[in-house]
Amino acid sequence: MMTTHSNHPFHLVDYSPWPLTGSIGAMVLTSGMAKWFHQFNINLFLIGALITILTMLQWWRDVIREGTYQGLHTKYVSIGLRWGMILFIASEVMFFMSFFWAFFNSSISPNIELNMMWPPMGIKPFNPMQIPLLNTTILLASGVTITWAHHSMINSNHSQTMQGLFFTVILGIYFTILQTYEYWEAPFTIADATYGSSFFMATGFHGLHVIIGTTFLSTCLMRHLLKQFSPNHHFGFEAAAWYWHFVDVVWLFLYISIYWWGS
Repeated sequence: MMTTHSNHPFHLVDYSPWPLTGSIGAMVLTSGMAKWFHQFNINLFLIGALITILTMLQWWRDVIREGTYQGLHTKYVSIGLRWGMILFIASEVMFFMSFFWAFFNSSISPNIELNMMWPPMGIKPFNPMQIPLLNTTILLASGVTITWAHHSMINSNHSQTMQGLFFTVILGIYFTILQTYEYWEAPFTIADATYGSSFFMATGFHGLHVIIGTTFLSTCLMRHLLKQFSPNHHFGFEAAAWYWHFVDVVWLFLYISIYWWGS
């Protein structure tokens, strides 16, 4: 039986269809991807992507309503959300650790198939002083702007929070455009030995995280314009800032290890 009052500070969610539709969307998406790879038919993949995206939009809409309008995100709930985000970022750290492990395992001790050299013979790596350095500067600048926006929000400065978020989103889009151009001009492919595989897997997944983070921050910018954040209640924005700083740090390791040392 649904009740409107409770004797505890925790939030017990109402019955929701979104976990079910989300699992169906994930199953259809994965099956569609397999069908796309083997039969070159993308229709099922697009259906799965549509179900997943619609589920995300409506599920997160409900979470925003619970926290912003219904006041269900109490102090204890907020602590739980923070720990959830911390554990999620920790899992992402381990995800990227696997790519770094594969890269260093191949580069520090290249085997006979790689001619005992790194980069392998025939591979012309990127110049780390060109686009990679510019992208590093862009992400470091975006770390400054997101911190500026966060401190402005804490100090109830609506206009500077908006400016900081706007510049961060623009820098994220600029980074993605430059990385797309870099991939387009790359003198090697993902099929070029271990170097190509480790390079495109690591930098490609990082680029995907930049796109996700940019979308995350764009949503926060829209919510800020709708005045859904306050100096004491803005964990959605805070989680986006944590995620963006994580993306920045991962890029620094990618730049130093793969672009600079690995070349």
